[in-house]
Amino acid sequence: MNELDLNLVVRGVLAQIAPEAAGEELDAEVELVEQLDLDSMDFLNFVIGLHEATGIDIPERDYPRLATLAGCVEYLRLHSTH
Repeated sequence: MNELDLNLVVRGVLAQIAPEAAGEELDAEVELVEQLDLDSMDFLNFVIGLHEATGIDIPERDYPRLATLAGCVEYLRLHSTH
């Protein structure tokens, strides 16, 4: 998957977790928890959704790397086998 595809995947999963994220202009460098007022369960569901959408295993130690939209896309790009 290229960066655009990964960006769409991340935004799609976010929209499932936080419907207010759909169509929202997100700052790629600001923490998602802050922008979307996500709690810890929302974030965990987001990580699970990313795994289900991409098949990429995301260990808990890597969760901080998923804090921003840009971080998510970069993490998934680096761990994607496609």
